[in-house]
Amino acid sequence: MISKVLPIYSLWSREIVRFYRQPSRVVGALGSPLVFWLLIGSGVGSSFAGSSGGDYLQYFYPGTLFLILLFTAIFSTISLIQDRREGFLQSVLVAPVSRLGLVTGKILGGATLACSQGILFLLFAPLMGIHQDLSGWLLVLAVLFLNSVALTALGFVIAWRLHSIQGFHAVMNLLLIPLWLLSGALFPPEGSPAWIQIVMKLNPLRYGLAALRTSLYDETAAAPPLGLCVIVTVVFGIALMVFAAWVASRGRAEDVR
Repeated sequence: MISKVLPIYSLWSREIVRFYRQPSRVVGALGSPLVFWLLIGSGVGSSFAGSSGGDYLQYFYPGTLFLILLFTAIFSTISLIQDRREGFLQSVLVAPVSRLGLVTGKILGGATLACSQGILFLLFAPLMGIHQDLSGWLLVLAVLFLNSVALTALGFVIAWRLHSIQGFHAVMNLLLIPLWLLSGALFPPEGSPAWIQIVMKLNPLRYGLAALRTSLYDETAAAPPLGLCVIVTVVFGIALMVFAAWVASRGRAEDVR
């Protein structure tokens, strides 16, 4: 048991240490969404009546929190590309470590980072009129962690097949940002064109964000049921972790050179 847990712990702790030894990554993961929240939220202002009944800053708050999770989780998986260039990934692949251990350690490390950054942003929650009891905050933290695992696993799957950081950014701009935009972070599905509503219903990130919004605002009327959102998020995360383990188990010749 120790031989299986130790590699996972080592990879997890390595992700944590690397992240907090690079202050620019901490600032970028938390600062950029914060700027988006203030500029976009203040720019649109009270002319937008969010589904939570407040101004746009209130509506955009869960979307910004979700963006922090996305930025931190996704960019933490860029280390896969760096590890391949520096030779660390090749060393892990030829070591007596299971591919499932590699995947679990990397994903848990990125998810922990994303969740911790999200918790920091929750300090602004009282300004948005969010006042939860202990059980409510525990639900919020659970939803944060589930989304963090799913987003990190998604980033792992994408980064594993890439050898260029520039290519990773291109995929993020082409795929991940539109997924976030169509999750209901910037605008609700109601009032959107029919095809946009269909795409949003098929977007798994929408259910993760809806679970986060519901847990923060107790907004049950204007969102899918919390139980459905949690189930979709859990299934999405597990499916991505299984797929990540499968992709890693196949490997490629250049990974072990």
